Amino acid sequence: MNKIINITLLTLTLVGCQNTDILTTIESQNDVSTAVHKLETIIRTKGLTHFSTIDHKDNAEKIGLELNPDTVVIFGNPKVGTLLMQCNPSLGIDLPLRILFKTDDKGETTISYFNPELWELKYNITDKKCLTILKKTKTALDNITKAIAN
Repeated sequence: MNKIINITLLTLTLVGCQNTDILTTIESQNDVSTAVHKLETIIRTKGLTHFSTIDHKDNAEKIGLELNPDTVVIFGNPKVGTLLMQCNPSLGIDLPLRILFKTDDKGETTISYFNPELWELKYNITDKKCLTILKKTKTALDNITKAIAN
């Protein structure tokens, strides 16, 4: 019964959220390549771990299809990620962090990431230490994306 109540509350919460609450997206003054390079530089200088950069446009071209510039950078801090997974191991499906860079048909580039504060509901996080980490992670992602957008 408790599980049904939690699922219902999560569903009602997510239905009430606007897309921007779940997916944070900002406009970039840079093209995808420049913005990705700026993020990879920040990852190195901050001592974070760069796990992968996935260039969806390049992958599409390899199979003869077209796609606007669209790249995902996967990175994180294994110590912080481990602390979060100790709160709920299922968080491993959302970790490491990901930032999406894409250019639309008008040539406008955006930078997006999922709001980690919503993991509180998604994974039923109640531990105050973990809630603090989620808030700090959101703040860090806000700061990083603003820095690479300009």
